[in-house]
Amino acid sequence: MKIQNSTMPSIAQLSEQYFNQNKNTEKAAESGASFRDVLERTGQAAEVKEDVKFSKHAVNRLSDRKIELTGNQLKRLNEGTRKADAKGINESLVLVDNLAFIVNIKNNTVVTAMEQTDSGEQIYTNIDGAVIA
Repeated sequence: MKIQNSTMPSIAQLSEQYFNQNKNTEKAAESGASFRDVLERTGQAAEVKEDVKFSKHAVNRLSDRKIELTGNQLKRLNEGTRKADAKGINESLVLVDNLAFIVNIKNNTVVTAMEQTDSGEQIYTNIDGAVIA
């Protein structure tokens, strides 16, 4: 019977890797690097998305429709966008109160915005998911 070599690292290899990471983290901290920089260098940073951006079209729609976002609504829009990203959605409808936003999740960009009204038919196309935030 032939025994195959294991591709698993040895305890010595793992401990060396661990201690080297800790040394790199300490060096980065001593050099004045930010916490995020340290995490990115050690490969431990979770992808942190910034706030959504608004396309020129979306800014025009907000202005034309006299829609002003409160800080709370913007926060919920960002949370809804992060949730859509976590679920693997590419183009999402994010509903915040009576406002509807179409967001390109990959680019983290609001493509268009509108108010939801009780009158008339509302159809949202070219989306593959929706989030109520």
